[in-house]
Amino acid sequence: MIIIPAIDILENEIVRLKKGDFENITYYRNNPFQQAKLYESFGFDLIHVVDLKGAKTGKFTALEIVSKIKSQTKLKIEFGGGIRDIKTAAELFATSVDFAIIGSLSVKNKNEFELIVKNNTPDKIVAAIDVDNEKVKISGWTEKTSISVFSHVEYCLSIGVTKVLCTDIAKDGMLKGLNIDLYQNIIKRFPEVKLIASGGVSDINDVIDLSHTNIYGVVIGKAIYEGKIDLKELAKIAL
Repeated sequence: MIIIPAIDILENEIVRLKKGDFENITYYRNNPFQQAKLYESFGFDLIHVVDLKGAKTGKFTALEIVSKIKSQTKLKIEFGGGIRDIKTAAELFATSVDFAIIGSLSVKNKNEFELIVKNNTPDKIVAAIDVDNEKVKISGWTEKTSISVFSHVEYCLSIGVTKVLCTDIAKDGMLKGLNIDLYQNIIKRFPEVKLIASGGVSDINDVIDLSHTNIYGVVIGKAIYEGKIDLKELAKIAL
């Protein structure tokens, strides 16, 4: 299991939201670039970066930070927020970002999503599936759909996208544990999926429990910033 530390950026600052709510933001004093360097110093080689304003407005606001991280560290980056079409995807990959996280587009405009996948190869794409009671939510979790998480995973796999980032909305930013049952159900149905868990990690025991499953990886954010998990201890579990 790979461990992917998170850096959520809003107005060039690190923040965390509760259940994706922009009215419920916690700001942290950590500088995004320095935080990335810290992760690198502990041996992590992949980080999860989200441009929260970009996700909301459709216009990137964190590419300068991303470019700095890529040019001054050896870190790989999976980046989400603001990818609306093939043009913005190309703009993102021009920064040398390693993986693009794409969520709503894969539901709203499958033709455009599939074009991005084709132009950049499926292994460069991470499909973000945000889930509420096993149903997919889009547009920053503001729009409900009738699409089940299982049918959407099946669709992504059918076009060659094997990396899937699944966030349980009810758990995100709450520090109350992961929805391991959901992840195990997905893996049971689709053993070939490279499933990345997100939302709810509260302490090192959650990470240990998850490592005993067949999950590919986990994104951890708030538990790190709130001091619930020690990076040195976390690094020992990371592959």
